[in-house]
Amino acid sequence: MLHFASPASPVDYLEMPIQTLKVGSLGTHNALGIALAKQARFLLASTSEVYGDPLVHPQPETYWGNVNPVGPRGCYDEAKRFAEAITMAYHRAQGVDTRIVRIFNTYGPRMRPGDGRVVSNFIVQALHGLPLSLYGDGSQTRSFCYVDDEVDGIYRLFLSDVHDPLNVGNPVEFTVRELATLVLELTGSMSTITNHPLPTDDPKVRQPDITRARTLLAWEPRVPLREGLARTIEYFRGLSGSARMQPPT
Repeated sequence: MLHFASPASPVDYLEMPIQTLKVGSLGTHNALGIALAKQARFLLASTSEVYGDPLVHPQPETYWGNVNPVGPRGCYDEAKRFAEAITMAYHRAQGVDTRIVRIFNTYGPRMRPGDGRVVSNFIVQALHGLPLSLYGDGSQTRSFCYVDDEVDGIYRLFLSDVHDPLNVGNPVEFTVRELATLVLELTGSMSTITNHPLPTDDPKVRQPDITRARTLLAWEPRVPLREGLARTIEYFRGLSGSARMQPPT
């Protein structure tokens, strides 16, 4: 049983904070109840956002995080933290066969053009010849995992005997400004880069420690950012002229 239900884009969860909290709490509770009744293996899709704006870098699974529970992003961060807690409670108290994957920034074809994630935002803006929206000074970092690698890691985790949370992400770290520059190069766009205020509680750094994934799953991401972006840009070019291919607002 795979529980991936939740808004995950900042655009979505900031517009639907109550629904985000409910699917992370009530939705996870209900899903675990079904897993218990059916004696099903249960995998929770959690997130690197459980680490908040981290004070430890890179982030190992043993780090408990630095999260503002009452900030605008708290609806997503705390929903996932509660989901992890109740998943482990069902595992310990009820014997449910659980897995928890902490997913870091993932990208690739079939992303929604206007979903508010930085990769899709930059690509769509570049292809439209619009300025790329850079929040803050662009020095904040992210680690981008291509979707094929992410799915492979999650699949390996599901088939494993690992019950504690596990980071599955690419440990190669880039600044957001470096990402913007690479998108401009690969698209051939003449777009400029414009700066905007950094959103409240936006993490300054994000990099997974994947020592446990390497050791326990024999997993390692294989697709470098340049190659993955080229594939993703090709997908978005194929949407040109489509009603779906609207630039982010």
